[in-house]
Amino acid sequence: MTLRETQFDEAAMTETLPDRLCADPDSPHYDEKLLERGIGIMFNGSEKTNVEEYCVSEGWIRVVAGKSLDRRGRPMTVKLKGKVEPFLKEPPQT
Repeated sequence: MTLRETQFDEAAMTETLPDRLCADPDSPHYDEKLLERGIGIMFNGSEKTNVEEYCVSEGWIRVVAGKSLDRRGRPMTVKLKGKVEPFLKEPPQT
């Protein structure tokens, strides 16, 4: 692990992320400023890049299920259960 990676890990650890976050603007769990900074999700030990919503306390993520759309034109999602670990992709701006 390099010095930069260590500093990045420490910066990401000091800032607490919400228990639940959603990428859908209509959701009450949507946070535009936090999403702009870049949130990564480690799910059962591997990084997921197609997560639409997560909940750490309940242990689930919602991921896009192919190209299917629901009746409102939004992508269909599937709920997966397991260990969820959110992290910041970029260190905070000072």
